Amino acid sequence: MPHIQLETRISAPIDRCFDLSRSIDLHKISTAHTNEEAIDGVTTGLISLNESVTWRAKHFGVYQTLTTKITEFNSPSLFVDEMVKGAFKGFRHQHHFESIENGTLMTDIFDYQSPFGLLGKLVDMIILKRYMTKLLTKRNETIKEFAESDKWKLVLT
Repeated sequence: MPHIQLETRISAPIDRCFDLSRSIDLHKISTAHTNEEAIDGVTTGLISLNESVTWRAKHFGVYQTLTTKITEFNSPSLFVDEMVKGAFKGFRHQHHFESIENGTLMTDIFDYQSPFGLLGKLVDMIILKRYMTKLLTKRNETIKEFAESDKWKLVLT
C-alpha cells in the first residue's frame, strides 16, 4: 500500500490551521487547477465528524467523482477522512496538528490502494504516488499561505 507523509511548518495558531485544513472552500481554491468542486454532502464551510463530501474533479484528462467521510475528529489535533466511493480501491488520510514554537506542525499521512491489482501497483510506481504527493503539497502550500496572512479571513468566518 503506497504511503505518503508530508510535514508542513506553519507560522500560525493550531486552531486556524486545523480549520483551514477542513475547509471545503479552501480545498476548492487549492485544487482549482483540477476544476474540483464539491457536488454533494458538505459543499461549503467546515466539514466535521461523520460528515461527507463528494468531489468532482478532472484528473489525467478525465472527470471523476470521489466521496470521503470524516471518520475521526479530535479538534484541533487530528481528523481523518476516508474514501467511501471513488477511483481508488480505498484511502485513509490522516491530518495531524501539533503546536510548536512560533506556530503549528501539520503532518499529512496518506495511505491508499489503487484498483487493478498488479497494473495498479505499476501505475503507482510510475505516476500516481508522485501525482498525489504534488496534489497534497499544493494543498498544504495553500493552507500555509492563507494561515500566515490575512487571507484566512476569506474562508473562515
